[in-house]
Amino acid sequence: MFHAPLGYRRAPLPQVRDTEPAANPPKAATSVPSAPAEQTAPKSSRRDAYFDNAKYLAIVLVALGHFWEPVMDGSRTTRSLYMLVYTFHMPAFIIISGYFSRSFTGRPDQLKRLLTGIVVPYIVFEVAYSLFRRWAEDAPDQGISLLDPFYLTWFLAALFIWRLTTPLWKVIRHPLPVALVVASLAALTPGIGADLNLQRVLQFLPYFVLGLTLKPEHFELVRRRTVRLLSIPLFAGAAVFAYWASPRMNFTWLYRSNSAQELGVPWWSGVVMTLAFFGCAVLLTIGFLAWVPSRKTWFTVLGGGTICGYLLHGLLIRGADYGHVFEKYPWLTDPGGKILLTVTAFVVVTLLCTPPVRRAMKWATEPDMAWAFRREPAQVGRKS
Repeated sequence: MFHAPLGYRRAPLPQVRDTEPAANPPKAATSVPSAPAEQTAPKSSRRDAYFDNAKYLAIVLVALGHFWEPVMDGSRTTRSLYMLVYTFHMPAFIIISGYFSRSFTGRPDQLKRLLTGIVVPYIVFEVAYSLFRRWAEDAPDQGISLLDPFYLTWFLAALFIWRLTTPLWKVIRHPLPVALVVASLAALTPGIGADLNLQRVLQFLPYFVLGLTLKPEHFELVRRRTVRLLSIPLFAGAAVFAYWASPRMNFTWLYRSNSAQELGVPWWSGVVMTLAFFGCAVLLTIGFLAWVPSRKTWFTVLGGGTICGYLLHGLLIRGADYGHVFEKYPWLTDPGGKILLTVTAFVVVTLLCTPPVRRAMKWATEPDMAWAFRREPAQVGRKS
């Protein structure tokens, strides 16, 4: 997805588990588009279609960005669409992930889900992507480091860190301003190491903290007709600005993976860009969520399998990269080729989110692993 060395791309992440908190729509949400949700309400067999729809639509945008990246050079329109999508789809994932992390306190059951829903998928796919690269590049000596997230796995590592720090943000009086200060400082600190992509973890932190401060009524407000209508000129204006800015802007700013000094600009630019992108991303996220259907649709069921669509479609992108597909078939950069890639991205990610794929990948994305944990005293007492 990045216009950067293909071995170091980043992208957002969808929902990991299907046991999200439940509530009676529309006043509460029951699923998260980008991460395993923490319980915020009593369990129910009922899911909120709104958030499942949001997860699916967001993962489609992720896939589109990945398929557009190799062919966007030389096309101002494609670059502007890419810039528009990447301004908000990642923050949208993180905001909703933060919203469903509000109840995280570090209880044993929550820590178990943190391990099975984030750590295990991270390890499995970090190893899988690394082995795939080793095989494709015929580099048997190439190492595997769990401290250096590769390609799509970075978001799992980031979410693990954010979720663990949730209790801290909940006790701070003004968490969002503090998080923005942390992100701004990170953007002007080139000495931050590459371990766990800490630079990105810190720069994207405000979106997660913003999600922690949201309440169900905020999502009700977003879904009002007035907000939906206002989002039309908002996106129109954003598209025009993206068309103007795309040939002038360094897209690396979108990924929050470098400091201002590393991008060759004054240090204060890091603060300015952090705050500017935060404002733009939040507004576009509101516009995106305003148009997400609240009713059950044909793709609602796909919202529970977006982690499969996210992690597995990356293997296809990497395979095309290693196989030099875009160099062998230059016609893919033509308008017809870009349309074909857009349709392919939609079809591929849709198929990968289907229930059969989710069931087949459950061992990696939703493992039970009861054998790995101690039984709580109450469980032992009931069994005896």
